[in-house]
Amino acid sequence: MTPISSLWGGPGRRGLAGLVCAALAAGGLTAVGVATLEPGAASASSHREAPLISGTPQYDNTDVYAFVSPDKPDTTTIVANWIPFEEPAGGPNFYTFADDAQYDLHVDNNGDAQSELIFRYTFKTHVKNKNTFLYNTGPVKSLDDPNLNVTQTYDIDLIKLRHQKLVSKTRLADNVPVAPSNVGKASMPDYGKLRDQAIHKTAGGAATFAGQADDPFFLDLRVFDLLYGGNLSEVGRDTLKGYNVNSIALQVPNDLIRESAGQPVVGIWSTTQRKNARGGWTQVSRLGNPLVNEVVNPQKDKDKFNASAPWDDAQFLKNVTNPELPKLIEQIYKIKAPAEPRNDLVDVFLKGVKGLNQPPHVKPSEELRLNTSVKPSAHPKRLGVLDGDNAGFPNGRRLTDDVIDEALQVMEGELVGSKNDLGDAVDANDKKFEKYFPYVAQPTSGSRGQLAKGTTSGTDVRSQLGDALRPAGASSGSGDTVLIASSAASGAAGILLLGTALAWWRRRMRRPY
Repeated sequence: MTPISSLWGGPGRRGLAGLVCAALAAGGLTAVGVATLEPGAASASSHREAPLISGTPQYDNTDVYAFVSPDKPDTTTIVANWIPFEEPAGGPNFYTFADDAQYDLHVDNNGDAQSELIFRYTFKTHVKNKNTFLYNTGPVKSLDDPNLNVTQTYDIDLIKLRHQKLVSKTRLADNVPVAPSNVGKASMPDYGKLRDQAIHKTAGGAATFAGQADDPFFLDLRVFDLLYGGNLSEVGRDTLKGYNVNSIALQVPNDLIRESAGQPVVGIWSTTQRKNARGGWTQVSRLGNPLVNEVVNPQKDKDKFNASAPWDDAQFLKNVTNPELPKLIEQIYKIKAPAEPRNDLVDVFLKGVKGLNQPPHVKPSEELRLNTSVKPSAHPKRLGVLDGDNAGFPNGRRLTDDVIDEALQVMEGELVGSKNDLGDAVDANDKKFEKYFPYVAQPTSGSRGQLAKGTTSGTDVRSQLGDALRPAGASSGSGDTVLIASSAASGAAGILLLGTALAWWRRRMRRPY
């Protein structure tokens, strides 16, 4: 994809443009029609997209993906991520899901903007040895390894609703282990084995995974420096390269989530509820389509959107029909913004594309809509429906879909005659995705720097760590010198000398200020 500086003259897109334009020409959507949205009676987040949630990353939902499973087309896979910008070496307190949160995956299977199904994940943290600062006290070879000091487990409940009233609640899984943060090669020499052990299959034919993963979202985030700084000098750098997230992945039979084979379209979104001081639950994050709460909603609506539900989305309608982004692009790059109201955006983002993923009698609302009857593409195209691949965004969202380029082109009028080839020049993730569930790439390891001078990759100082934590019959004398070393027999070359620093610190603390 050419960068945003290649303004016009790109190849015309078929598929989505034809479907939407046909719907508009037939009077399927008018300004009057979308203005009749009615709010319900009930009271998409992305990477640091709203003021309140940016300060509480454990509850911050970064992205949602939903696609028909490429290797199991009778199932749908939902991937939802939390905790943006996880630095792989960010210890000693590595990344965990919150114990006081409900992580919910919602399914609307009749287009009424309400949840008919909720898959609820709740987590619990376990610490074996609270007398050490370490996340792991030695190399970890399995999820039940005693050396893995901090672990998490989770439960899954399936909640069935009708018109927001509880129909049933079923426990799908108990005490499932979470894949840990990838501390590094010394701590977790075979991380792939740990990930495999964290994949759990339920009795009902579903599969689930929770744990750390490479952040699958790829884009150049310099867009927020006044749209690439106004000079496009740095476009093409994947800002999220090397960062991880905490992922929840769920693979479920299509027949479990859709209304029927005759009505196969589902709307999917995720929310995070946090326990409040009164013991109740407060929704603090919400995400369906990508980029909605980042670049569609203005500051005044961001926190409100995170606390809202799809059936109440009429309050945000103007943000879609009169978007800010095209006006900014016009101001900076002199590209004329498409005429308003933008009914084409309503069709794509609030209703689904007629003839593809728009359910009958749909109530416009912000959900990621997926037609579960569309088979996976043998050769996925990163621009999805824009490039004639109906198995991709905005019909659900695959890990490989380039939603930044798609969103830029649609925002700039691709569907209403303003053909363009805009993009950020980041066309793929830095890591390859897996071919099988949970599909997300393994997380970047905390040990990714150069080896210390004088050491080799075969050096092993790990075997002595347990003895150093619990020395048998050894005394440190004055306490000013502590050595954690490998034995001569192990041939280790590295010695960590902490005593000098400790003694200096003690002397400094006695110094008057």
